[in-house]
Amino acid sequence: MNDKPSFEKIDDKIKDKKKSESSFNITMDESIHSSIENSMFVTTSNIETLLAKTQERFSRALERRYQFESNLKPAQEFLLEHVNSKISLIIMYADLVGSTNMSMMIPIDKMVTIIQGFSFEMSHIVHNYGGYALKYVSDAIIAFFPLDYNKSLICNKAIECAQLMITIIKKGISPILYQYNYPELQVKIGIDVGESIIIQYGHDERSHIDILGYSMNKSAKITSLTHPNTITIGEDMYSNLNSKLKMEFKEIKTAIENWKYINKKTGQIYKIYSSK
Repeated sequence: MNDKPSFEKIDDKIKDKKKSESSFNITMDESIHSSIENSMFVTTSNIETLLAKTQERFSRALERRYQFESNLKPAQEFLLEHVNSKISLIIMYADLVGSTNMSMMIPIDKMVTIIQGFSFEMSHIVHNYGGYALKYVSDAIIAFFPLDYNKSLICNKAIECAQLMITIIKKGISPILYQYNYPELQVKIGIDVGESIIIQYGHDERSHIDILGYSMNKSAKITSLTHPNTITIGEDMYSNLNSKLKMEFKEIKTAIENWKYINKKTGQIYKIYSSK
């Protein structure tokens, strides 16, 4: 077990709440009615509130007094308007680290709760930064951010979103798990931007809609090369960041057998950058 993570103690009111036999259910849409209601982006002033709410949810869930219910419907509704077309998107993979080992150390019902909670909290953050949770694959979440006339702004906000996701993992979720003597969570986040194909598997409006293309493949591969609690981004993403955020990343070199993507504009190896 690692040293105890540094964090603010949960408010005493959370600890002293009377236990209820009935579970409290909340969907992604309902969860937005919080301190960040009506705000597309989370600000520094309410991060502490967000951490406290995350800790409260996780604590109650592990005591079977809360059930996480994520909602993928907003993503499907957005993509429905773009079926059979190619659009520019930022693709984000957030992959939970160490879940296989964790599954052999803790009860299965607690493991399920932790995975559900991870998916919910990461989706919650993405939603509040103007993004969409596309799908959950095992212990990973795949999300996307539509681009508008201000590509640079959206790219910067996607990075800030990823940074907050790591903060929530480290200071919101892991301290609660520590209290139960469970291993702390870590996450690997890979992000890139580019054109993606929107495909619907079926002719009915309710048929599943997915995203295909080069950016999806690159983002998945980038994530596999990422260290725990680190963000790795592609060259196109990096070029759209402001100077302050660029300083938080460094170019990483990978063996040619591990990375074979080419920059179509330069004909050179497509560069990737990792958070410092």
